[in-house]
Amino acid sequence: MNYSLDIERTAAKKQKPAADRLGFGKYYTDHMFIMDYDEEQGWHRPRIIPYQPISLDPAAKVFHYGQTVFEGLKAYRTADQRLLLFRPQKNFRRLNQSSARLSIPSIDEELALHALKQLILIDQDWIPSKKGTSLYIRPFIIATEPSLGASSSTHYQFMIILSPVGSYYAEGIHPVKIHVETEYVRAVKGGTGMAKTAGNYAGSLRAQDDAAVNGFAQVLWLDGVHRKYIEEVGSMNVFFKINGKVLTPALNGSILDGVVRNSILELLQHWNIPVEERMISIDELHEAYDNGMLEEAFGTGTAAVISPIGELHSLGRRLVIHGGTTGELSAKLYDTLTGIQLGELQDELGWMVQVS
Repeated sequence: MNYSLDIERTAAKKQKPAADRLGFGKYYTDHMFIMDYDEEQGWHRPRIIPYQPISLDPAAKVFHYGQTVFEGLKAYRTADQRLLLFRPQKNFRRLNQSSARLSIPSIDEELALHALKQLILIDQDWIPSKKGTSLYIRPFIIATEPSLGASSSTHYQFMIILSPVGSYYAEGIHPVKIHVETEYVRAVKGGTGMAKTAGNYAGSLRAQDDAAVNGFAQVLWLDGVHRKYIEEVGSMNVFFKINGKVLTPALNGSILDGVVRNSILELLQHWNIPVEERMISIDELHEAYDNGMLEEAFGTGTAAVISPIGELHSLGRRLVIHGGTTGELSAKLYDTLTGIQLGELQDELGWMVQVS
C-alpha cells in the first residue's frame, strides 16, 4: 500500500556527538514524525518535520490523567552499511495493545512502519556504527484534548523521535546488582502492568531511586497480591537458569510482553535448551540458590538487550550468582542477539527488517 507523507527537512542540522559520549537518550536527531487524531477525521496528516518542541494546552488530558503509551525499538548499521530494524512489527502491534488498554484509538501499523523507515532514511547519518551503539526509536501517543473532564480524550498525537545511543547501563554486558523490592508494588492483574504506559514507570521511580542510592542498577518486582511471585525488573523482563532449565515468569496480565523476551524464548527453543514460562516465587529462588542450582540470572529488554545479574539482594540476603560474573548462556544469548541485529550472524528466525 502506498502512503503519502508530508516531509519538511530542516535547514540547520545539529552537530552529532562523539560515539563514546552517547549514553542513553541524551541526544536527538534532526527530524521527527507526527500524526494527529480527532473523532471526525481519525488519524490524519502524517508528516516528518524538523525536531522541535511541541505546543500543548495546559489542560491537555495527558498532563492530568496520564493517557499516553509508548514503545522502544532500535535500528542498526551493519558493517556493509545496511540499515536494519529488529522486529518492528511486534513493537507497533504492542503499541496498539497498550492503546486498547488506555482507551486510545489504534494506529495503522503498516503506516507507522512506513513512516519510521522514511524517518530513518532522512536521519540515517545519525545511526552510529561503533560496537555497542545503535539508534534508539521512541514512538509514543499522547492525549491532547484540552479538557479537565475525567474521560478518554477526543484528540491525540502520535510521534516518533530518534536518539543515537550507547550502552543502557554503564556496566555494559557486565553483571549488575538488583534489589528485590518488598515495600512498593508495580502492578496487579487487571491494571495496566501489561501496557507500556507512563504511569507504570512513574509509580516505579521511588523504589528505583531508593535502590540507586544503595548501589543497585534496578529493582526486581514481586506480584502485588501475594508479594512473593517474581514479575519483572524495572526496565526488563527477567530469566533464571536453575539446574539446567531456563525459567521466566509467565505473562499474567501485569507483566510486559517484551519483544526481546519473546526473542530469547524463541532462541532457547531453537537451541533445544529447556525453557519454561510459569510462576516463580522468591522462596523458590532462595531454595535454588541454597542448593547450588541457581546457575545464572539475566534481564532482557530493548535498551539493555541482555543484562546479566551478578547479585540479588533479597529479604536481607545477598545472593551472588555465577560468582558475580557473566554466565555462559547469558553471554551466548547476548552475542547471538547482537550479532543478528548487526548483520554479523545469519538471521535464521527472520527477525530483521531492512530499511535500506
